[in-house]
Amino acid sequence: MKKILLPASALSSLLIALPSIAFSPAGEEVTYRIEGETFEGYFVSGGDSTQGSVMIVHDWDGLDDYERQRADMIAEKGYDVFAVDLYGQGNRPQSVEDKRAATNRLYQDRERMRTLTLGGLDQARAQGAAEQTIIMGYCFGGAVALEIARSGEADNIAAYASFHGGLETPEGQAYSSETAPIFIAHGGADSAVSLEDVATLAKTLEAAEVTYEIGIYSGAPHAFSVFGSDAYHERADQRSWQAFNVWLEEML
Repeated sequence: MKKILLPASALSSLLIALPSIAFSPAGEEVTYRIEGETFEGYFVSGGDSTQGSVMIVHDWDGLDDYERQRADMIAEKGYDVFAVDLYGQGNRPQSVEDKRAATNRLYQDRERMRTLTLGGLDQARAQGAAEQTIIMGYCFGGAVALEIARSGEADNIAAYASFHGGLETPEGQAYSSETAPIFIAHGGADSAVSLEDVATLAKTLEAAEVTYEIGIYSGAPHAFSVFGSDAYHERADQRSWQAFNVWLEEML
């Protein structure tokens, strides 16, 4: 899937897919180790008066300039942001088969998924990110955010967010009434995650008495927020981003 890169300052005010413009990251790459393996995340500070922090979990492409752009956009709003790497330094799969294999490895080893995500959260805080954190993710990353939500293993989490992510609750897992609020942005025309999955999640969260907000955007396919891709849906991207920014202000 091709991703068109735009300056974060332009995107934060008006999210429109335009011809390719060079993207210059405002943050820095962070190399770190978890259980003997090397990973490479991305950190950008929200400034001296940061209101909290956000950790971004990448889609199945692995951490690339899409997540870096989103991180810069969030940081411009006054939040520290860390984009975590769950694949390992230098592992950025290119083919659909390799992307599927990379995600399946973690779907089939949930303990590793949680360990790497929580290790990234520790690294974010080691970089100086504010303790009060929102964990968010795109596609695969959205499923990871909900995995951490169900686990209850992360400390000082203000909320979770998933953009066009997997919503299924694995057998043997459940949400607790102590789970922090959850924001879901979903495309009405998503053929990978159905509206039935959305309804099932809503019922599950209601039963667990978890605070949540779900935005369903008509006509938007899976991965609707990916700038310049075939799936990009401008209206859904703009509206979901506006709603998420309100969520940020309320939660942090």
